[in-house]
Amino acid sequence: MRAALVVGINDYGESAPSLHGCVSDAQAIASILETHGDGSVNFSVKLLIAPPVTITKSILRNAIKELFIADSDMCLFFFSGHGTIKSTGGYIVTPDSKKYDEGISMDEIATLASQSHARDRVILLDCLHSGVLGVPTIKTTNMALMNEGLSIFATTRNSEFAQEIDAGGVFASLIVDALQGGAADLLGNVTMGGIYAYVDQALGPWDQRPIFKTNVARFSPLRSIAPPIAPAILRKICTYFPSPEVEISLDPSYEFTQREASPEHVSMMKDLQKYASLGLVVPVGEQHMYFAAINSKSCRLTTLGYQFWKLAKQKMI
Repeated sequence: MRAALVVGINDYGESAPSLHGCVSDAQAIASILETHGDGSVNFSVKLLIAPPVTITKSILRNAIKELFIADSDMCLFFFSGHGTIKSTGGYIVTPDSKKYDEGISMDEIATLASQSHARDRVILLDCLHSGVLGVPTIKTTNMALMNEGLSIFATTRNSEFAQEIDAGGVFASLIVDALQGGAADLLGNVTMGGIYAYVDQALGPWDQRPIFKTNVARFSPLRSIAPPIAPAILRKICTYFPSPEVEISLDPSYEFTQREASPEHVSMMKDLQKYASLGLVVPVGEQHMYFAAINSKSCRLTTLGYQFWKLAKQKMI
């Protein structure tokens, strides 16, 4: 079972200025997490948004505790709203906040996540000062806030403000794009590592910089989509290349437009061109696979191609 708690707060009443895109961001994140690309069930999502409900500190704390004590393979917590920082650490702010009692401590959230028995725990915070999450306020504490299996992705560093565009946040928009497939690997899996790389690459040098902290032995997919290449075709890579150093000699018989085209070679060329489009194979001595065939050149594996060659050889894909 995979469980997600998604929270968006626009309305803070008199306790803090109202926000505009947090509810729509939370709704978009919840919607994309519910299913994989093929429509199959992914996360069981609990969505809390204000309005229409008032999310008090008690309600939110109980929901966070329930998330991390649940018997789940993966737990995910997303929050979009106000954040604040004090001498005692960072806090996510709730509508019932008041002086000296602003909300829920980020230390507490990180501790609950670290104590969870779920194999994977993911925290996504889209709020001011979210970068302090996972950094113990009391430096002498013996509590390991980054136990194995925990990943934290924060929209801003300690001193940065979370940006908004149109009706939503930049961070949430990029997360949704990544989950829709922008951050998918060649097997169609979207992991936290892939999401961070996607978001970081999409932001310019003057934009807010996200913080990614993780302590995992392997990245589990948050969502899966149809891969850009069929696994059956990807597995052929170690058949076409008996060893990773081999170069495949091409000639006009590989190109279907030529009189000497061979059906077997043409079929193989289609797969090689798919590999080339994904950065697994490159032509040698030419810029395009077509000219490598026409001019009787060759093609070889790239470094990335070698990695997938090894996976195919070890029957891991």
